[in-house]
Amino acid sequence: MSKSGLTIGLYVLLVIAAPLAGAYFAGHPLWSYLEFPPKSPPRSGMAPFSWLVFIVAAGLIALCIAPFVVRIAKAGRSHALTQSSAPQRFPSFGWIGCALTIGAWILAWNRFEWFRHFQEFTFTPLWIGYILTVNALCYRRSGRCLLLDRPGFLLVLFPLSALFWWSFEYLNGFVGNWRYLGISEPSPWAYAVNSTLAFSTVLPAIASTVEFLETFPRLYQGLDCFHRPWPSARQVLGGIGFVAGVLGLALIGMFPGQLYPVIWLAPIFIISGLQTRIWNRSLLSTALATGDWRKPWLYALAGLVCGFYWELWNYLSLAHWEYQIAYVGRFKLFEMPILGYSGYLPFGILCAAFADCLNSETLSTTAKNRYDGSFDHPDSKGFSCKSHPAK
Repeated sequence: MSKSGLTIGLYVLLVIAAPLAGAYFAGHPLWSYLEFPPKSPPRSGMAPFSWLVFIVAAGLIALCIAPFVVRIAKAGRSHALTQSSAPQRFPSFGWIGCALTIGAWILAWNRFEWFRHFQEFTFTPLWIGYILTVNALCYRRSGRCLLLDRPGFLLVLFPLSALFWWSFEYLNGFVGNWRYLGISEPSPWAYAVNSTLAFSTVLPAIASTVEFLETFPRLYQGLDCFHRPWPSARQVLGGIGFVAGVLGLALIGMFPGQLYPVIWLAPIFIISGLQTRIWNRSLLSTALATGDWRKPWLYALAGLVCGFYWELWNYLSLAHWEYQIAYVGRFKLFEMPILGYSGYLPFGILCAAFADCLNSETLSTTAKNRYDGSFDHPDSKGFSCKSHPAK
């Protein structure tokens, strides 16, 4: 088995087993978590809104983000930014993507009688259009994009993405933070096929958005040599972080109503721990050891950007999801409570870790040497942190 297959296989096994183990020790019936199609837990026991929790959570989120924002702002005043390449012509596949996105958006938000049999299937064409459009915008600005430069990598992200998001559907069976409405009662087979197609667009959308954001140096200026708290991060994430991630998911099975944010954090430590043990490196260990935070930061931003569009296009669609989030469920932007958008930041970093499983399998020797403190794209320039060598 390849290292990528081993990493992803162990991750899936742990994500399935850890919360089930917690639920078992808590005395919960396990069969309810294994039903298919998956069902969310009853929503009647969800804790009400709490100003105290809301304020504390908002403060913690601000404390996590503020150092990066301040660093970028300070670096922007002391560095001159230049466009890395001359603008290119907007490619033809971009116009196809724009037409597909606009057309699917119109169909999703209206209720045309002639389209009623297909009304609930607009999500996938919307996001295929988005992926094409963002790749075209990236090519327009930089002369490169995933679709043209790394089509095989982009293509493999689709099936990996389906597996990736199915794991979150499974975890939602414990916490019950979202449920789907406007969907007919299909057979399990039809539900699996339709959902898998929709889920397959997540990682390609995130990765394409990162490539586009990378063409705006102002977004990550100064993060190449930022704070590095743990030069020995490989050992930390390979041991303590991994155990904490597995334990966190186990506790989800025991205290889902209180610890639901853990489903967005624990998987990062699990996949990073596995990568550290199997590959002797991971995205987070590299950032923590070298001080180069550009890749995690851009993936976090890409998660937030895609999250905005997921919530926007979901808002008036017939087939849509809605949220029930304990303690902080007020002040919604579309269906999502405003603090819920913070979950897209670690989600983006988790997407980066999954994408790196594919990158690592095919990296050349030069690319491997460039991994610590650089993006994997062959045209990436200036992504080194000479003042903070890895230890």
